[in-house]
Amino acid sequence: MEFTFLGTSAGTPTRSRNVTGLALCRSGPKPWYLVDCGEGTQHQLIRTRYSVMQLRAIFITHIHGDHIFGLPGLLTSASMLGRTEPLDIIAPPQVRRFIEATIDNSDSSLSYPLNFINSEAHDFYWQDDNVGVTNVALSHRVACHAYVFTERNLERQLKQEKLTADGIEAGPSWGDLQKGKDVLLDDGRLLRSDDYTEIPRTARRIIVGGDNDTPELLKDACNGTQVLIHEATYTQDVADRVGPWPQHSSAQQVARFAQSVKLPNLVLTHFSSRYQSAPGGTPHINQLAAEALQHYKGHLFLARDFDTYRLEKDLQLHRLQHDH
Repeated sequence: MEFTFLGTSAGTPTRSRNVTGLALCRSGPKPWYLVDCGEGTQHQLIRTRYSVMQLRAIFITHIHGDHIFGLPGLLTSASMLGRTEPLDIIAPPQVRRFIEATIDNSDSSLSYPLNFINSEAHDFYWQDDNVGVTNVALSHRVACHAYVFTERNLERQLKQEKLTADGIEAGPSWGDLQKGKDVLLDDGRLLRSDDYTEIPRTARRIIVGGDNDTPELLKDACNGTQVLIHEATYTQDVADRVGPWPQHSSAQQVARFAQSVKLPNLVLTHFSSRYQSAPGGTPHINQLAAEALQHYKGHLFLARDFDTYRLEKDLQLHRLQHDH
């Protein structure tokens, strides 16, 4: 599974960071999924290998502008490029009204259907052949959710000795069993794929958080999760000065939580625009990492725009070279 940051700044863009957007895929950029779509997301995509033509679904964590203002431009550009495939938009109900109002009031139209799915439904679940997605309610100034991506349809390994012992000859039935299909033999026996195959590895799971001042809400979801992507808008001293109203997490808060649930990999993002990336800038973005490292002993990463990460089948997370 791979993911690429399209924006890592909170609220407003900076020279080096756009507002929130994240591209995620299971194996290669077709199909792929977009989580949040801040203004300028389509410009960022042009510098990656992801195409709006192969986009399968958009997941919106909450309705704040820095997470949704990029939607009208991205959707209408896909139309101009000739997209015809339906697109799922998993979002709070207001997002549908926002998109429809923008299109109605700008002489725009779409060449493909949008399928709106309410992310706030209590029984929310979305899946395709590659991933299953659940969500977790977070704590922010508006309703907000994290999305939990778990890979589906893992490759199976045949139990060849068992097949041979049961007198099932190698042939097309073996291939069907390996694909997860049950097989009816000519002699009337029903072979269940689950009996004759095994899945030799753990399903990869990634949580993409929205804005949230209470990381502990993700405690149950982190069980069996290898990567948490979570906002760390401020260092703790700035969070204390700003006060509780914005309802964001500090690097210290998220790091303490990640340590408490023994999370193997933590990727911080959504940094206040006050933090500088250039050498000598102050306050510097590295202060967020330094603070987190005091409390978290797993693998810590600070997201940068266009950074791509790969979660391997052995559950190790690696940062790859920049895409562009």
